[in-house]
Amino acid sequence: MRAFVITGPHEASVQEVREPEAGPGQVVVEVVRAGVCGTDVEFFTGTMPYLHDGQASYPIRIGHEWCGHVAVLGEGVDSSWEGAFVTGDTMLGCGRCDRCRSGRHHVCEERHEVGVRRGWHGALAERLLVPASSLKRLPNGMAPTAAALVEPGGSAVRAIEAAAVRSGSRLCVWGAGTLGLLALQFARAGGVVVDIVDPRPESRALALELGAREALSPSDPLSAGYEAMIDMSVGSDVPACAVEQVEPAGRVVLVGLAPNPSMLDTRRAVLRDVTVVGILAASAGLERAIELLAGGRIRVEPLVAATVGLDKVADVLGGLIGSPSGAPKFLVSPTGRGEERSV
Repeated sequence: MRAFVITGPHEASVQEVREPEAGPGQVVVEVVRAGVCGTDVEFFTGTMPYLHDGQASYPIRIGHEWCGHVAVLGEGVDSSWEGAFVTGDTMLGCGRCDRCRSGRHHVCEERHEVGVRRGWHGALAERLLVPASSLKRLPNGMAPTAAALVEPGGSAVRAIEAAAVRSGSRLCVWGAGTLGLLALQFARAGGVVVDIVDPRPESRALALELGAREALSPSDPLSAGYEAMIDMSVGSDVPACAVEQVEPAGRVVLVGLAPNPSMLDTRRAVLRDVTVVGILAASAGLERAIELLAGGRIRVEPLVAATVGLDKVADVLGGLIGSPSGAPKFLVSPTGRGEERSV
């Protein structure tokens, strides 16, 4: 089968590789759509921290946002999965430790991460091997574009839940990438008033189109009265700013990872009685993301800049294919089937 393989910084190609074989408890999925995200860019450029601490190495086959149809069942897998339209959890815990047994498999010390950690091949390929236990069933009528956004949607769901906002609450989201724009829409669906902060004019315009009350640049003064702030940016100064800007006794949710350490004076969090929460991975939010994205109230098409084949992935990762509209997400059709859209 064909797969996208990164062999070193800025070195990648589509290669013919051996098709996966389903072992006991595993399935092989024919990938319909896969998403490209910032983590994938970091692997392509060589800046991904896992490459420097031994948790990942080249060559690597990336892709952890995906949907597809179950094509092959391994021994012991329930026959009801055959042909099912599915996505899956990126985080594959060992299943034996206390963290896994208590539902915290996403922080299992021995976990694999699909397309990211400890050599588990990713979804930028025609077929993908995953444990059946990681599968999430999708409605048959769900559009592949929406289905491919379930994984980032799960992280956005967890961020909104951690922010503890409700109808009428005022929320500020830093970052109008895929996560930020999904969080905006999920929060708006619950009656929350949402402002967006982003340095890119086209991203701010898209945020307004998708329901933001205001879309501000980082240099603009913010409104007062935010009960919660969510950092989905890569700005190293944002966490400290958020602790100062949120209402006293409010909540700050940290999702984005800056390339440099973010310095936060914890005394200010104490003196302002601010709750600071970190979010890693989509695992606990996947089911709710499926509900929201399949329900028809979330606009996903404006988030997608283009759907391309495997042969264009290196150009996307290298920034040679841009998004004039501000749409943050590129999707990949590994088999080349179905409608493909380009900028």
